[in-house]
Amino acid sequence: MAAPKKGRRAPASQGHPGRALVLVLIAIVGLVGGMFYAGSLTPRLGIDLAGGTSFTLEAENMPGKPNAINETNMKTAAGIMDRRVNGLGVSETEVQTQGTNHIIVNIPRGTDAKQARQQVGTTAQLGFRPVLTTTAGTKTPEPKPSPSKSGANGKGKGDKAAGDQAKDQPGTQQNASSSQSPNAKPTTQGRAVTDALKKAPSAKPTPSGPAKPANPAVPPTPGADIPPALQKQLNALDCASKQSRAAAGERAAAAKPSDPVVACKDDGTQKYVLGPVGVEGTDVKDAKAVFDSQGGQGWIVQMDFTSEGGKKFADVTGKLATKVQPQNQFAIVLDGAVVSDPRVSERLNGGSATISGGFTQQTAEDLGNMLSYGALPLSFKIADETTVTAALGGEQLHAGLLAGAIGLALVVVYLVAYYRGLALVALASLLVSGILTYTIMTLLGPTIGFALNLPAVCGAIVAVGITADSFIVYFERIRDEIRDGRTLRPAVERGWPRARRTILVSDFVSFLAAAVLFIVTVGKVKGFAFTLGLTTVLDVIVVFYFTKPLMTLLARRAFFFNGHPWSGLDPKRLGAKPPLRRRRTAPTQTKEA
Repeated sequence: MAAPKKGRRAPASQGHPGRALVLVLIAIVGLVGGMFYAGSLTPRLGIDLAGGTSFTLEAENMPGKPNAINETNMKTAAGIMDRRVNGLGVSETEVQTQGTNHIIVNIPRGTDAKQARQQVGTTAQLGFRPVLTTTAGTKTPEPKPSPSKSGANGKGKGDKAAGDQAKDQPGTQQNASSSQSPNAKPTTQGRAVTDALKKAPSAKPTPSGPAKPANPAVPPTPGADIPPALQKQLNALDCASKQSRAAAGERAAAAKPSDPVVACKDDGTQKYVLGPVGVEGTDVKDAKAVFDSQGGQGWIVQMDFTSEGGKKFADVTGKLATKVQPQNQFAIVLDGAVVSDPRVSERLNGGSATISGGFTQQTAEDLGNMLSYGALPLSFKIADETTVTAALGGEQLHAGLLAGAIGLALVVVYLVAYYRGLALVALASLLVSGILTYTIMTLLGPTIGFALNLPAVCGAIVAVGITADSFIVYFERIRDEIRDGRTLRPAVERGWPRARRTILVSDFVSFLAAAVLFIVTVGKVKGFAFTLGLTTVLDVIVVFYFTKPLMTLLARRAFFFNGHPWSGLDPKRLGAKPPLRRRRTAPTQTKEA
């Protein structure tokens, strides 16, 4: 008995083409379902289409610091700028590093471009100010007139409440102490202030009689020389509002270092009256997060000062250590907002100090970044600024979609006129590719912040031609096999290996060009490169898992198999050769002797 022949196993698209089509259908359903789950049904539009302001900032080394432009410093600077533009009270603001020395800031429409320019174009200000008084971040109502006796009693209660508040706050565990064993081990740098740095003391209203307001007026702290104008500003300030925090931060940042200011905690839970700047940010030599395994304090922030800064810090902490809370605290102020307010218990000499108080690794790194930014040897200049109105953005989007529709219509006309019935396969493949591209772009918006800009639309239009070219290569290979005298089903399978090789080489070149363009360019051209690369990858997926299996199934239909004149595969129109047939010879009978 003859052994069965062993051959190569047919690929899934050839042996079971329906499975590949079901797989594509499942992928489409999953992506569409993901759009509804994420609540995003349209792609996120960039500044040039939705309207807004875009800045490109170029970093420059400070004098005497030739190697200051590095990844860590750029991320720290981007984190500071992100805090600034978010303080403008707008949503969907994007701040991201690009290349080695650029930061891109995209601010949506409805934002004051002049104010945004001031926010991103100025150098951050970091300083250490002593705390004169502090209270809850909400607006304090004016006290009602009352008899002299009860007013005196109320004042005494207010003082007591301030003292009780200082005792009861668990967030005041942060303190500054002398550094015993500084750890020089570098740590991973964070980018922005996180929640643990916002655990500063938050004032709680003291329970009182029903006739008293919920938030009594802040009494002057004993021993604090607070001007009446500042006390009035403190009572009127509402740090719970983002706009009020931004306005207070601007006023505090614009004040002279020698003037006392009113400031908010960066999360709005506290408001302060702060004294003159005792130590400037430029006096900080280095700051980093370290893990204190010997002292058991967990994550702490290690600060090193310059020689002049160490003397200033020693003088300031020596004065603060003799005072009661909250006047024994110093506020670390960045751009007019308080990012931390540790308590001082002793004079800190030696030019170094640590800040402890229940930090996690991330929050300690964030505070270290804030402190390091005061000595960050970088400056930025606005290399490019683009402002697009909403009307202009809508016109550009309309023009881009119109150009895409015209290009697609020309491709459809060509396919129908030249390939006839095969045009249905090409159009179905283009439809699947379009659905996959649209859903993926829509999902990339909320996941990685991808925004569809005008160059990205151009990349999608170019992709229509690249995708159609893959179909044309395959169709021509099938026609070549039919011209050689083969029927449709063998022609579909024999033409695929040659077409597959050509399609892969062509798409690889396109993807390589898109990758190089994405790496070396800066600005909106990256959108074109990203879209071109994405659609090139999707082209390979669609051709392998949709076009080829669909063609295999249609080859079994009589309309295509019999070469109908409108099928695009008519052997007569293609000039097919007659099939080669071998002449069979009759078997000869051997004669027996």
